[in-house]
Amino acid sequence: MSKVTRATQMLDRAGVTFTVHTYDYDPNADKVGLQAAEALSEHPSRVLKTLLALVDGKPVCVILPSDREVAMKKLAAAVGGKAAEMMKPDVAERLSGYKVGGISPFGQMKKLRTVMEESALKEDLVYMNGGQRGLQVRLSPKDAVKTLEAITAPVVA
Repeated sequence: MSKVTRATQMLDRAGVTFTVHTYDYDPNADKVGLQAAEALSEHPSRVLKTLLALVDGKPVCVILPSDREVAMKKLAAAVGGKAAEMMKPDVAERLSGYKVGGISPFGQMKKLRTVMEESALKEDLVYMNGGQRGLQVRLSPKDAVKTLEAITAPVVA
């Protein structure tokens, strides 16, 4: 497994301090984020998952703790929209340039409007996908928000 991805390259270019962590990705896991948290021996609130959604038909990247679900109305409201729905996996892969289970908010093929669940900012350090299955980067959530030019909002159900 390469520890250099578009995600880690973006973080390097931005001057963000981060560490890289690998784990055995289980393609059969019901919930990839929870499987990553367990494999890393971390609380799920510190292992964030990256999901792609559509708000009023426009793509949005949403980042939230791996043990939580997106509240679609809250996500739509966070970006000034009316309705949100999850993006189909094949569309998410094509748009991000990453495989499902390895979608990172960093280094995506197209810069998307990004929303991070505000509760993640309570953590000193969080894990986020590093751009491939089984690869996580550990960094300050504040650095992630700044690098992604993300907005923070309550988006969990």
